Amino acid sequence: MRARDASQRSQKTIDDFGDQWTRFTGNEGFYGSSELFEDIVGPLLPSGFLHGLRVAEIGSGTGRIVRMLLSAGAAHVVALEPSAAVDVLKRNVAEYGDRVECLHATGEHLPADAGFDLVVSIGVLHHIPDPHPVVEAAYRALKPGGRILVWLYGREGNTAYMALTLPLRSITTRLPHGAVLALARFFVALLRPYVRLCQWIPLPLKGYFTHVFGRMSHDKQVLIIYDQLRPTHAKYYRRDEAIALVTSAGFSDVQVYHRHGYSWTILATRR
Repeated sequence: MRARDASQRSQKTIDDFGDQWTRFTGNEGFYGSSELFEDIVGPLLPSGFLHGLRVAEIGSGTGRIVRMLLSAGAAHVVALEPSAAVDVLKRNVAEYGDRVECLHATGEHLPADAGFDLVVSIGVLHHIPDPHPVVEAAYRALKPGGRILVWLYGREGNTAYMALTLPLRSITTRLPHGAVLALARFFVALLRPYVRLCQWIPLPLKGYFTHVFGRMSHDKQVLIIYDQLRPTHAKYYRRDEAIALVTSAGFSDVQVYHRHGYSWTILATRR
């Protein structure tokens, strides 16, 4: 029963994102920039690290991260997207030609023994009820010494945010698109004064609102809030849980970056 429930929630989340990414298809501005990618990876990946690498990305959506990886020098990217947004993904990366291969598949179907240098999952695993098979598939797909890069919602540093968001999500995950979009626009309007205050006062999530959210266009700010309210499943990881997620699959040499004090970027190595 528990496995079936997790499978149903996984499929519902995939459907949610398919609907989301076929409505919000663009990656323009800071939202899709190399500068934002550098902000996400922090000190874990030095400049030039990706040059010439074969990379796989799990949960590619509209191709935002794929484009960042290619811009950073990746030689080839295999992009996995399980939802209806795979067609949007293909259109958005078409200019890169055979440097990108798009697969309509979930993460656990990552090709085994593919010998990738790097597997990337940014903002995806925390939406999967049981992400362990995906991380194990990433391990098998990497060459010895290859690495996995994961970005996850964090529990530490998010206490006040979670106290507001989790009760709200119990409602918004059941609402239709139009209602969630209207709420997202409303919350963006409420957040504008908060973003300005963060420039002068050490408020909760100051780093994120100053260096990330505040630099987004209005449309992308709405999308970010929408993305928090709509998906069926979302988990906020403690530091030890984030590390255990990769070590339980066999990864070692785990490096952790507490991005803006609210989320975890993890880099780990296949033995």
